[in-house]
Amino acid sequence: MTTTDPRHYDVIIAPIITEKATNASEHNKVMFKVALTATKPQIKEAVEKLFDVKVKSVNTMRRQGKWKIFKGRRGQQSDTKRAIVTLEEGQSIDVTTGL
Repeated sequence: MTTTDPRHYDVIIAPIITEKATNASEHNKVMFKVALTATKPQIKEAVEKLFDVKVKSVNTMRRQGKWKIFKGRRGQQSDTKRAIVTLEEGQSIDVTTGL
């Protein structure tokens, strides 16, 4: 059994479960919310070690926090970073089970 580096849990924050992510899962793609400082090689290594799968590619996107008004007060949402991880053929991750 391989030991998991605790830093991998800092890279992958949570899976994203939306309609768009569900449609992407039919094409061997899984979406994760990741740390803002995470790089593509770090994300690839973390997913491979935590879920024991082979990763084909990693695409990332950054979303800047938006200004919103809630109950008359202005506030800014946090910046987020998402990773779309494409898995090799025959590999799969069930994100509903958790880590």
